[in-house]
Amino acid sequence: MAAAVSVALLVLAGRYGYHRDELYFLLAGRHLDWGYVDQGSLVPALARLLDTIAPGNLVVLRTPSALLAGGAVLLVSAIARELGAGRGGQSFAALLAGLSGIVLASGHLLSTTTVDLLVWLAAVLCAVRLLRTGDSRWALGIGLALGVGMLSKLLPALLAVGLIAGVGIAGPRRLLRDRWVLAGAGIAALLAAPNLIWQAAHGFPQLSVAASISGGESSYSGRLDAFTLQFVIISPYAVPIWVAGLVALLRRPAWRAYRGVGWAWLVVVGIVLIAGGKGYYDAPLLLVLTAAGAAVTAAWASRGPVVLRRGLLALGAVPLLLPNVVLLLPVLPADRLPAFVVDVNYDAGETIGWPAFADSVAIVHRGLSPEERARAVVLTGNYGEAGALARYGPARGLPRAYSGHNSMVDFGRPPADADVVIVVGWERSAPLNAWFDECALAGRVDQRVEVDNDENGGPIFVCRGLRRPWAQIWGTEVRHAG
Repeated sequence: MAAAVSVALLVLAGRYGYHRDELYFLLAGRHLDWGYVDQGSLVPALARLLDTIAPGNLVVLRTPSALLAGGAVLLVSAIARELGAGRGGQSFAALLAGLSGIVLASGHLLSTTTVDLLVWLAAVLCAVRLLRTGDSRWALGIGLALGVGMLSKLLPALLAVGLIAGVGIAGPRRLLRDRWVLAGAGIAALLAAPNLIWQAAHGFPQLSVAASISGGESSYSGRLDAFTLQFVIISPYAVPIWVAGLVALLRRPAWRAYRGVGWAWLVVVGIVLIAGGKGYYDAPLLLVLTAAGAAVTAAWASRGPVVLRRGLLALGAVPLLLPNVVLLLPVLPADRLPAFVVDVNYDAGETIGWPAFADSVAIVHRGLSPEERARAVVLTGNYGEAGALARYGPARGLPRAYSGHNSMVDFGRPPADADVVIVVGWERSAPLNAWFDECALAGRVDQRVEVDNDENGGPIFVCRGLRRPWAQIWGTEVRHAG
């Protein structure tokens, strides 16, 4: 199952195009640093390496994610095995993981989420083995996994909080002062130090990003969306299974040692919902609950009317599991993508039409006078648009694109004499009127396909006459997070 997932992801990796985040990672990779406003250095460095090996090759860029997704399937099966599942239960856990929304969606794209997925599962596998065997040296593996994960994002610290709280609630509390556990914490802190030091030196800008997410200014954010996502991010089919796994972890006498893992999910999802985080933050722990539920379900299907019970499981799999493949992977033609696919999977729309987006900006640029073209720059609303113009703009004669979105603001601001600006990605001209003497609608983005994403049909303005120097407005008014 793990091999099938990785191969399928590799076969489909070249379809559609770059995701906005991948374009951002490639741009961040040109400005390597120990940290960024919204992430650590791991994924941008990996993006730069892969694009250096095979420039412009989507399959190569996405190969690590495909392999990590297969690894995640193996880890879910291994967790089920630690909980006592036999061959059938392990295979069932692998099937549920391999067709889960979080594995397919994150495995298709180069993203920090794919790293988080493997890191969390590896850490929990070590934790379960520690709780089963009583050998606290497995805490070193937990620390290693979390430390590597925090080179990508600080989110694995949330898992650490959940595990500590779970052990504090359900025991064994002696682990909280165990020397191997403390050593594991030290390893995690040491590996995370570059990102933590960078964040501290820059005033912890990730807090501003988190505040924007909490305010609903990002995809998959908002408390209601986060709550709803819990029931679809693995699959609707898996909901009763992971609920059964949670109940078993909390109440089954034979699994008393693992109760802290069940409590860890409750603590983590509680923090996500209260803080207004993205609903997929706790998805790796949902896969852990699914592994536990697979063990419970496989045992249930082996008792009583076996044919009936297994038939029910098989019958529900087709309508409730297989749609994940259509909704989350690029199996349908991009030019005839049904609207409901983008409604369910926002990221699908953000992988379509970037070359045409650059064409739309180039048409506006060619409409300027030669004198204006010589001093024009492009200002985009988000990092994906800036990344797309960095990738496709030079071949179309476009000037450099700038943006104030997240770490883009630190990659440079327009030259002081740049007073002719093509602005794209801004739906309203109100903030632009405060920066320029005049702004006029000069065109609209035409991605040449019927797709409802953040760019298609959006306005393109030409603004002239900078009212204040870029140095005054760049780091304050133009900067925005989300």
